[in-house]
Amino acid sequence: QVQLEESGGGLVQAGGSLRLSCAASGRGFSNYAMGWFRQAPGKEREFVAAMTWNGGNTYYADSVKGRFTIYRDNAKNTVYLQMNNQKPEDTAVYYCAADSRFLAIVVPRRAHEYDYWGQGTQVTVSS
Repeated sequence: QVQLEESGGGLVQAGGSLRLSCAASGRGFSNYAMGWFRQAPGKEREFVAAMTWNGGNTYYADSVKGRFTIYRDNAKNTVYLQMNNQKPEDTAVYYCAADSRFLAIVVPRRAHEYDYWGQGTQVTVSS
């Protein structure tokens, strides 16, 4: 069982940066792929970025490619999402998620592939 807690959200102006953190408690974090999703008001939850257990493979949504970076520190049981050059359309609640398939080498991109979810953190980008 893994519990996830996001932090680092807030209000930022367009062009600014934020770094989200997702701290995991419980066993298994270092063996799991991790991902970030977001959900804007009135929209479905969408994939943002994900990485395999060792960071060897990453994948980004086209809308954030080149601006966002996902990385992890397994010693700290934490995954991060560095968001640069933010745009108003990045405004959403951001969720981290864990895929508990042991040492999977394929980056999961769909919500149903993830077993554990955090409660989310609000990111608001003003124009």
